[in-house]
Amino acid sequence: MKMIKVPHLVQYQGSKRLLAPKIAQFFPQKIERLIEPFCGVGAISIYAAAHSLCNNFILNDINGPIVDMLEECINSPERLYREYKKIWSKQFLSGMDTVDYYYEMRELFNKGESIPALTLFILARVAKGAIRYNSSGDMNQICDKRRFGTKPETIKNNAVAMSSLLKGKVCLQNKDYKDILKESKPGDLIYMDPPYQGVARGLSSRYINSLPFDEFVESLDFLNQKHIDFIVSYDGKTGNKTFGKNLPESLGCKHLLIEAGRSSQATLNGKEAYTYESLYLSKNLMKG
Repeated sequence: MKMIKVPHLVQYQGSKRLLAPKIAQFFPQKIERLIEPFCGVGAISIYAAAHSLCNNFILNDINGPIVDMLEECINSPERLYREYKKIWSKQFLSGMDTVDYYYEMRELFNKGESIPALTLFILARVAKGAIRYNSSGDMNQICDKRRFGTKPETIKNNAVAMSSLLKGKVCLQNKDYKDILKESKPGDLIYMDPPYQGVARGLSSRYINSLPFDEFVESLDFLNQKHIDFIVSYDGKTGNKTFGKNLPESLGCKHLLIEAGRSSQATLNGKEAYTYESLYLSKNLMKG
């Protein structure tokens, strides 16, 4: 594929932005709609739009503030930039330490003041680009003390570029993934990057809701019965350590491992290991 600069709004842990070229090589030649039931910041759809692989998208996520942020970015990028710039700049003008300012903004977020620009600022300043929630449902991720968050002009450039790619082509939803799958039909391609096994529970949960394994398998079987193509990113391995259960062979999927780069944790421990993510292709995508 031709090398094209693909915009991204903000760093987001688990985003498939860097893996998108490897994933997209398994797309069918014709896609009526690309559906992401666990869209996060929509990296795969943005890549597909930038490379003209599809012109019709459904982006869904159970995390409502993330969906609202994407909607503002796509439909009103200049307004998102202006509001973000106000919040971002105030950390230097408030008289507070910038870290204390982050925690004040996080408290506003948890009280329901989750306007798109505030959500974006929180994402821009959290450690490792990871939003995590406690058992009460409050976002509890710490601040990255080394950085002040993405500069407003960078946000503006990327937001405007994303808008030019997706405006008028995308339906944004905030539903349970199973409801989104019920709306799908043959000709669609469903890309799923669900919460990985073992990271959706406990005090450092990365996700609002966990995803029961058996329920997810039933959903994939439902797609098979409707003859709807899907690709699933799901767990993987680092070095000799494998994470999570494999999807059952009864689904008839092709299971691949795609290299996701060197393990940062292994590097910190003075070791060299590479991380591989599991990619599952539905039956029709295996042809050829």
